[in-house]
Amino acid sequence: MINQSNYVIGVDYGSDSVRSVIVDAANGKELATSVFYYPRWQQQLYCDAAENQFRQHPLDYLEGLEATVKACLAKAGPEVAAQIRGLSVDTTGSTPAAVNQAGIPLALLPEFAENPNAMFVLWKDHTSVTEAAQINAHAEKFDTNYLQYVGGIYSSEWFWAKLLHILRVDDAVRAATYSWVEHCDWLPFVLTGGTDALAIKRSRCAAGHKALWAEDFGGLPPNAFFSSLDPLLDGYTDRLFKDTYTSDVAAGNLSAEWAARLGLSTDVVVGVGAFDAHMGAVGGQIEPYHLSKVMGTSTCDILVAPNRDMEGKLVKGICGQVDGSVIPGMAGLEAGQSAFGDTYAWFKNLIAWPIEKLLNNSTIVDAQTAAALKEEMIGKIIPELSNAAQALPLEEDAELAVDWFNGRRTPDANQLLTGAITGLSLGSDAPRVFRALAEATCFGARSIVERFRSEQVLVEGLIGIGGVAKKSPYIMQMMADVLQMPIRIHPFEHTCALGAAMFAATVAGVYEKVEDAMTAMGGEFDKIYTPNEANAQFYNKRYQRYNDLGGFVAWQTAGLAGGW
Repeated sequence: MINQSNYVIGVDYGSDSVRSVIVDAANGKELATSVFYYPRWQQQLYCDAAENQFRQHPLDYLEGLEATVKACLAKAGPEVAAQIRGLSVDTTGSTPAAVNQAGIPLALLPEFAENPNAMFVLWKDHTSVTEAAQINAHAEKFDTNYLQYVGGIYSSEWFWAKLLHILRVDDAVRAATYSWVEHCDWLPFVLTGGTDALAIKRSRCAAGHKALWAEDFGGLPPNAFFSSLDPLLDGYTDRLFKDTYTSDVAAGNLSAEWAARLGLSTDVVVGVGAFDAHMGAVGGQIEPYHLSKVMGTSTCDILVAPNRDMEGKLVKGICGQVDGSVIPGMAGLEAGQSAFGDTYAWFKNLIAWPIEKLLNNSTIVDAQTAAALKEEMIGKIIPELSNAAQALPLEEDAELAVDWFNGRRTPDANQLLTGAITGLSLGSDAPRVFRALAEATCFGARSIVERFRSEQVLVEGLIGIGGVAKKSPYIMQMMADVLQMPIRIHPFEHTCALGAAMFAATVAGVYEKVEDAMTAMGGEFDKIYTPNEANAQFYNKRYQRYNDLGGFVAWQTAGLAGGW
């Protein structure tokens, strides 16, 4: 008799790559994993960092999906492939794209294949700051506060601002656009063989946190809200959605085409998608009032609370509170920092400039040796900086920074804000500046916690997820000290993909609800950072100085925007 097992696939789309995992639904054991780096994105095609334009081609997504799933199946073997029950996907967000009536992103059509405006607009694309500001001003004209469930401030990182910007700047794309679709909603639609944009099952997660969907509104704000903002938006609500779905709901079964492409059965159930941090929180075994902090290029901070506890509470300045966006039946609250790992990457790239530019022209070593040296040296920069910074004494008058290098997401979104470093002197070396940047990211994390608490929402501890959480003890210990809270680190390397796998097990019927999947498939935390109480007073003073410096930057930015 053949022993029948239940295996599931979780697919996690990050900013730079996609990773897939095959997991045993009985215990969460990883059988295989594969990572695919987007080739067009690696070349920074269709991007212009100086203009805050970051676009991704849908072919990067499709090629990555096929490559990683097939690689995982090859590692796991044919017996496992025959027993895959479900597949679920998470993505970054808000990362939407224009599609035609068949739900095909315009960049997949020959006439738009090289047009950035026809591609997915990555979450960190800030080309729509003007549109976001106009949405915020426009919302004040209405008796109903349509921004109440997204913290009262609409961001340029989100759905409607990006749509309006694309419609304004590209006549050809505007003429061809039928609807506007989040990455996390499009992929399940593709995998299930969808051919009608109106039939896309839209995720509660994306719709509630980024697109202004709310049960209290009966769906999206009315067409009049958008058409009076700009006639270009007239009619879009009719071509979008009214209903939304939590991620424990099936989007459908794997289509014959994709079953053949991946080497799977059409019996595989595909779940409704969600954003990476929300599924990552599930993979990281989130519990009420513990902030799940997914730490990568940016951070996405997720907190869940019983719905009864949130009655009458609307937290200002966060990225939304939505019933069922993380765990069905509970309120999901989202916050985050627009630059976290990106801050360290920026500094690494800054000081690595001579290595990048000059080693290739060396007259002392050959090209092969130069390339090997460059790879080795750049790979060691952050670990060496961390070691040197950790050895420095605590100094109240040390260099100080604010972490808004990609604007501020939370609290109170403002993508016009910029990073800053002050207190520099001739004694300021690379480890000291790196320490200031590390402190700034930790202070940014504290400002999020302080906002929740000021709005009477408890935060009892942190769960650290992602690359920075696992690879940087220096920053994690500093964060524990700054927040004066313990931080538990989840052991699974691809926690967001694990969360997707937990939802896949749920939609496939292995578990009745995702909480059961979390219990069965979760593991023990592999490390806990405990705060050093002796450092509390020091970081309290430094945090106040961080707030003062941030206030100056915000004041200066407002003044420049006002024309002086």
